[in-house]
Amino acid sequence: MSGRVLGIGPTDRTSEERTPRTPLIPVPAGAAASFVPWLEQVPGLRAGENDLTRVAPGRPQAEGTVIEVKGHVFDGFGRPLPGALLEIWNANAHGRYTHRDDQTDYAIDPHFRGHGRTLTDAAGRYLFRTILPGHYIARPDIGRWRPRHIHISVRGGAARLITQMYFEDDPHNDRDPMRILMGDAFARQIAVERGTDADGVRRLGFDIVVAGAAALLFE
Repeated sequence: MSGRVLGIGPTDRTSEERTPRTPLIPVPAGAAASFVPWLEQVPGLRAGENDLTRVAPGRPQAEGTVIEVKGHVFDGFGRPLPGALLEIWNANAHGRYTHRDDQTDYAIDPHFRGHGRTLTDAAGRYLFRTILPGHYIARPDIGRWRPRHIHISVRGGAARLITQMYFEDDPHNDRDPMRILMGDAFARQIAVERGTDADGVRRLGFDIVVAGAAALLFE
């Protein structure tokens, strides 16, 4: 039995480096359990770390549309995973990240945290508040923009899995190399719209499946 070999993403300069050129070696069944996210010790989380809309509780709110993302983390058998450490990061409303490697000319929002953490509860549930990320141009030479997306890391004692959440009907989805590689599986990467509250907060649902036929695509 051999693993999959992914295709090369169109117009993506990094896909050659990220894509296996030979079949992957399957993980033996006895060792697969070690790849299910789990934690021996609870990390020291600070209050409000799951709220990216403010750099600290009580501080001014960042620019842009506030979104709330919540869902469950499941294993390949549909069982919830409690105590999994989730981390997210995304661009601000102008399309700029808070990390030092983003040297673009997009505006910096001093009130936007840019990254956050939380733990799933006993039922495998999580919740984040952040700002609807802006678009940014990934390939100026061909005019290709990245669609709105949020990076999500699921971390346990034996593995770290990273995926991306997309937004329905984004005008740049269809040209995104990752979306093209995913094919029909891209539908699992799209957040479910759950309406907008009277206070303007946009509610989204996004379940994370780490293994099995319904698993998300992880980097």
